Amino acid sequence: MRPAGMNERLYRGRLAPSPTGYLHLGHARTFWIAWQRAKQNKGVLVLRNEDLDPDRCRSEYVQAMIEDLHWLGIEWQEGPMEGGPHAPYIQSQRLALYRSAFVQLREGGFLYPCTCSRKDVQRALQAPHAADDEPLYPGTCRHKSAFDIESAQRVNWRFRVPKRESVEFVDGQLGKQVFDAGKDFGDFVVWRHDGIPSYQLAVMVDDAAMHITEVVRGTDLLVSTARQLLLYRSLQKTPPTFFHCPLMTDESGIRLAKRHDALSLRHFRAQGRAPSELLAMFKL
Repeated sequence: MRPAGMNERLYRGRLAPSPTGYLHLGHARTFWIAWQRAKQNKGVLVLRNEDLDPDRCRSEYVQAMIEDLHWLGIEWQEGPMEGGPHAPYIQSQRLALYRSAFVQLREGGFLYPCTCSRKDVQRALQAPHAADDEPLYPGTCRHKSAFDIESAQRVNWRFRVPKRESVEFVDGQLGKQVFDAGKDFGDFVVWRHDGIPSYQLAVMVDDAAMHITEVVRGTDLLVSTARQLLLYRSLQKTPPTFFHCPLMTDESGIRLAKRHDALSLRHFRAQGRAPSELLAMFKL
């Protein structure tokens, strides 16, 4: 799989935060790098609000996100602004688009229904798959059809990964990447039992619909890129290029997360710190 080169069309990058907490330094560096790359390529930067987790997303985090990005000096040309239109760039308002892609995948024979819970998957394995935070699915429901699960109350739809196929791409930061389907990652969920698309499907559909030419994100999503490239191919869409940034960690070597309140941009702003103090930490 060879993603289309950036020079073939106008550069379009994106910022894609989830409003499940305040932005921390790790987010800030990734977004700052995305902004720099858009400027270097004389392109456009899109801000997308990825709010598909109804249990964790909060409206107050959306406004805080916009304020924090402005405080850093990051500018974008499309997406939510203070007082501006939001709807085209809010995932929770784009469900019809994701459902259309889901139906296309299902009718194309790329998906199968799965009644396994996460606990079921982990119980079927000797140990969690260490290379990723999603357990390698053992294929328990691969043989099932929609007729087999008519009475089931909780049905997820999984993408049928072509086993023993290598998924390759050249990362803008890390160089050539190769992942073995069925070994480095297994069949993955694209549509949840509660009617919500998975991260893999939603971001792939959005990036294609928004004509994103380069995705800048953290190295924790490298395996997700391999999954999404299979979705691009199945939906006959042109994939972007990818640039994965090393993760920032705390003093213990643990990657930063939204639970690190002391490392949130809100915390630095409350201390009266200047954005320039943080930008010096963001260079790769």
